[in-house]
Amino acid sequence: MLSVLMTYIRTFAPKSEKGQDLIEYAMLGGLIALGILAVGLLAISGAIEDMFDGIGGCIDFTAGGCTPF
Repeated sequence: MLSVLMTYIRTFAPKSEKGQDLIEYAMLGGLIALGILAVGLLAISGAIEDMFDGIGGCIDFTAGGCTPF
């Protein structure tokens, strides 16, 4: 079954490798951007959490303090 599938893929797969390196560079660039985004979100997640807690204190009038930032 697997050999039939591989034969089918080889039959209809493009023979030219033209443009393959462009796709590889695009995938690598996307992976790097995703890594930078993840590191950035982890770095500021504490600050964002503190900001939301402060805003929650402003909305909840029984909490007693309002420090949004």
